[in-house]
Amino acid sequence: MKRLVSILFGGLVAVVAVVGYQWYGYVANTDTPFDEVGIDLNNMMPGPVHDYGCRRLKETFGAKTLPPYGCADGTGRGWK
Repeated sequence: MKRLVSILFGGLVAVVAVVGYQWYGYVANTDTPFDEVGIDLNNMMPGPVHDYGCRRLKETFGAKTLPPYGCADGTGRGWK
């Protein structure tokens, strides 16, 4: 039983690490804010993490482009 719990915990840590790495790669990129996987990952993150991702994207792409889905204000044309 102890071995099973260790394996499951290790698998959970691996999944969290991979998802976190992909999410951070998206919010720290300088190419485009419109990566579909990155947008979905950012929208699945809890509130403060999602807000941090949107702030990072706004700092990088603010005046250059429209915000990606999930980071737009109510009009869809401005950043949150």
